[in-house]
Amino acid sequence: MSDSRMGRRDWMKLGGLGGAAAMLASCSQQKKTPGAAGEVNGIIFMVADGMSHGVLTMAENFSKIVHQRETRWWQLIADSSAVRGLMETSSANSFVTDSAAASSAWGGGSKVNNRSINVRPDGTEAEPILRFLKQRGRRTGLVTTATITHATPAGFGAVSEKRDDEHLIAPQYAGVVDILLGGGRRFFDPGKRIDSRDARSVFIKNGYEYIEDRETLLKSKSRKVLGLFSDGHLPFEVDRLNDAALGQTTPSLSEMSEFALNDFLYGNEKFLLQIEGGRVDHGAHSNDAAGLLWDQLAFDDALAKVLEMIDGRDDILVVVTSDHGNANPGLNGTGKEYGNSNDAFKGITRMTSSYERMLGEWNQAKEVSPEFLTDLVQRKLAFKLKPEEAAALFASLTEKPFIEWSNQLHNAHGLLGQFAGNHTGIGWTGTSHTSDPTMISAIGPQAERFSGIVPNHEVHRHFVELLG
Repeated sequence: MSDSRMGRRDWMKLGGLGGAAAMLASCSQQKKTPGAAGEVNGIIFMVADGMSHGVLTMAENFSKIVHQRETRWWQLIADSSAVRGLMETSSANSFVTDSAAASSAWGGGSKVNNRSINVRPDGTEAEPILRFLKQRGRRTGLVTTATITHATPAGFGAVSEKRDDEHLIAPQYAGVVDILLGGGRRFFDPGKRIDSRDARSVFIKNGYEYIEDRETLLKSKSRKVLGLFSDGHLPFEVDRLNDAALGQTTPSLSEMSEFALNDFLYGNEKFLLQIEGGRVDHGAHSNDAAGLLWDQLAFDDALAKVLEMIDGRDDILVVVTSDHGNANPGLNGTGKEYGNSNDAFKGITRMTSSYERMLGEWNQAKEVSPEFLTDLVQRKLAFKLKPEEAAALFASLTEKPFIEWSNQLHNAHGLLGQFAGNHTGIGWTGTSHTSDPTMISAIGPQAERFSGIVPNHEVHRHFVELLG
């Protein structure tokens, strides 16, 4: 769907990434982008939700194994015309933010308590950035692999005391967001909503085309679209790739991003488009290396598509970041002198299912036992549980007592992550968000606004000043 006139840039090769300190040092030494003070007609804000620093390195190595190429984000960090920084991520009531508070900081400009969508601690409401921009005639869009009403997209287009009230968030987008692509049909369908309201009709009456499948999306020429491709979140990428039916019916993040951006780029209106790889976070919560890394590569494919489509434009700002870290995964050295590390890591390529899908099969099985569980793990994750591991995992799934010294990992996902890590080398600190600052990369006019340490609520000010 992208314009064939547009070629790819030649990207510099990255020799290494020496950690956050080296990254910021490099940032302070680089020259400012020529024309960085130019006018911004469009902002593409890309979020790899829950991406810890270690994920970027693992994804780079994983991409070299499965795609025989570097990741686009890695290349972007190396580009001398790009800017690097770190995003401060705290919420109003915790050093550790959730996605609702993080996105509300970006979208509403205020620190809010965790689990709130643009409702300040004193109860007053912050106006979401997409409402503000729509009142000024800007084009707006939200693209995600999570439910479209989930915390990150909601922070840009809705207000809610509770992030879980997704049925209340859904109708707020009508007339505010031009293109909505993701999951979450159950929050729009009257047969599945808790109040039986037909939220879809609100959009259709406002001129939106309602789409539920990949083929219809790819053929659509509409400028206002509500595309919902799953009742809940979209499937993990590892599952989409290993299930032909899912691949045919569910668009990739890259395809959804291309659809939205193809419309926005060639219009005359200014625009703000948020693109979220939402299931990166879910893979981290589950300690699921395959779920995490394949979704991170899907996000990277979307970034590559975005950069390809804006090649030659000097009026589009792209910002790539994460809202918070999660579980801090990393590849640990294995074997003598760490000589087994590469082969262990390659074991992830043989995994053909997310934990979510595999445990869904477990829940649907008529007969369950440690032996059945051992067979299931071997078929889906390509390693064999030890008898004592199978016993512990079986106990966790059947709510029986088992020994685990970490409260964070005292669950089936935590156990699976540890057992898989004995084969892949991937270690996890827990199953929850972390307080670390997140990485930012920016390219285009005004990119220097995102260098150094960027408080998350300052992002909103930049949006308003550049597009308001």
